[in-house]
Amino acid sequence: MTTTVLVPIADGTEEIEAVTIIDVLRRAEAEVTVASVGALQVTASRGVRIVADCLIEACKGRDFDLIVLPGGMPGAEHLRDSPVLKEMLLRQNSAQKWYGAICAAPAVVLEPHGLLIERQATCHPNHVQALSDPSAVAAPVVVDGNCVTSRGPGTAMAFSLKLVELLFGRQRMEAVAAPMVVV
Repeated sequence: MTTTVLVPIADGTEEIEAVTIIDVLRRAEAEVTVASVGALQVTASRGVRIVADCLIEACKGRDFDLIVLPGGMPGAEHLRDSPVLKEMLLRQNSAQKWYGAICAAPAVVLEPHGLLIERQATCHPNHVQALSDPSAVAAPVVVDGNCVTSRGPGTAMAFSLKLVELLFGRQRMEAVAAPMVVV
C-alpha cells in the first residue's frame, strides 16, 4: 500500500523546508504531491522558483496519510488563507491522520485553525508568541498526538526524518538518513 503525502506550497514558502520535506519523503518512497495554493509555479522566500505538481483544488476530497506544511513568510499566510487547505487540514485531524508544520506554519496556519488546541508545539522563534501553549518551543521537533511541528530551516532534516519514522518506522528512517550522515 502506498503512503501518500501532501506538501502545500505558496509564494513565499521557505525553500529549504519545502525541498527537504519533499526530497526526504520521496527517498523513503512516499508518494508526495506538491500542491500550490496559488499558481503552479511559486517563487519561494529566497527567490527560488518551485513548480508544483498541481493546484490545491485538485487535491480536494483526496485522502493523504500526511499533510505537511513548510513555513516561510508570506508563504505560511497564503497557506492559512486557502479555504481548501483549511478544510483538508481539519478533515485530516478529525480522521486522526498525521499533519505537520515547520517554522512559521505552526503558529500562522495550525494555531488559527484550531489545530493546536491542547497540543504542545514548536515553531520559529519569531512566532512563539502566537502559540497558545509555548511550553515545548525549545525542542527541534515536537510530536503530540497526530501533529508534528518543528522550528525552521535548521531543523528541516530532523523534522523530515521524524516524519519518515512516523510513517514507515525507525528502520526506514535510518536507511534514508544513513547516506546523509556527515562525519
